[in-house]
Amino acid sequence: MRNDGHNPLLPPDIHIPDGEAHVMPDGRLYVYGSFDAHTKYYCSNIYRVASTEDMRSWKVHDVCLRAEEIPWFDNPDAPRYPGVDWRHPTRFVMENMPEIAGMTDAEREKRMQAKGGPALLYAPDCIEKNGKYYLYFCMADESEGVAVSDRPEGPFENPVQLPCGGIDPAVFMDDDGSAYYYWGQFRSRGVKLNDDMVSFDPAQIRDRLVTEEEHFFHEGSSMRKIGDTYYYVFADVERGKPTSLGYATSRSPLGPFIYRGIIIDNAACDSASWNNHGSIECFRGKWYVFYHRCSRGEKIYRRLCAEPITILPDGSIPEVRMTSQGPGEPYGSGEIIPAFQACELHGGLHIAPDDQGVEEIRHISEGDRAVFRYVKSASAFRRAEIESKGRARVTLLLDGAVAGEAEIGSDGVHPFLLDGKVWSGKEQELILSFSAVKDFALRSIALFA
Repeated sequence: MRNDGHNPLLPPDIHIPDGEAHVMPDGRLYVYGSFDAHTKYYCSNIYRVASTEDMRSWKVHDVCLRAEEIPWFDNPDAPRYPGVDWRHPTRFVMENMPEIAGMTDAEREKRMQAKGGPALLYAPDCIEKNGKYYLYFCMADESEGVAVSDRPEGPFENPVQLPCGGIDPAVFMDDDGSAYYYWGQFRSRGVKLNDDMVSFDPAQIRDRLVTEEEHFFHEGSSMRKIGDTYYYVFADVERGKPTSLGYATSRSPLGPFIYRGIIIDNAACDSASWNNHGSIECFRGKWYVFYHRCSRGEKIYRRLCAEPITILPDGSIPEVRMTSQGPGEPYGSGEIIPAFQACELHGGLHIAPDDQGVEEIRHISEGDRAVFRYVKSASAFRRAEIESKGRARVTLLLDGAVAGEAEIGSDGVHPFLLDGKVWSGKEQELILSFSAVKDFALRSIALFA
């Protein structure tokens, strides 16, 4: 599937969040993530891997692991290891999870011991060693494990349970060939893996590598090394919700880590946006941050996205904004921009498929706005075409200045003129503002020089 590097990177009906991106020995970049496929809860019972050779064309591979292949999930005799310690809830938990805040100590203890629920596979990670590919995964009961394959896309087989409990495993291979494993929520843990890549000594686990209190850590561990600096990337709650990817750095893979800031925030992708989880990776000499954006006015239906990032000489990573263009080029004259590629939505509107499965921006109300970054043309944009349903007045802005306005009163494609004086010749932010709305839905927009 070719999308010219625009966000989201995969077809809109493929929901792969929690993206861990790795360049494997064959030179392709592979993204390992969970797979949203339910309306009531995150993730599903399968994993699928996506890969690319150029950040422009993507392949979504077949199912590589199924939850029913995990032998210990429904086995009452399988060992259970402690995951989230609900006996000592963090400030974030107390402020955002009233069901925990209102519990007695005994009730919190009971919740901590409770395991179960549907057989869901949560966020994974993968690494290669000596021609073998090791997929580390976690499940809804907070069990963790690893499965192995001869291929980066799987299938992954012979799952082995690891002696730990929690969510969001991450794996990292250092320059000397030593591998490290990370996991946890609110307070992370890490340990050096044995040479077999499927075991470790529990006595060597390091606790509280990054924490909510010191680093705004929520979940979603991811580790990379740039030069002699280790970068711990994670879902960050500094802004009140874990919609950001933040990072901390160290001179050692097991810390201590110093909090450095936020790389990207997906809070404006949807009014229901709640979490983020991703990674950074260098591919063909360029660094990218991989993250997800939700849709449909829900916390779920999350979609894989990426943005170019810069590593400054001091090791810091400046925060980047979500874009529609993604790793690709800005949208040019005559290029159709599908509505589902809006990078920000302000108001109650959201991206969702209609009854025929066509993705559009729906539930638009007075004053709502949709943002597309970026558009660019060698000469002034003179007209626009909007494909839509219903009625509305649409105001088009470029870098905040009004470039045109149209009254739309029927279904179909609607042309209108633009004020070429707003053109700058540089990348510009395109905003559509809606008023006088009557059952209006946007499918696409195109600008013409």
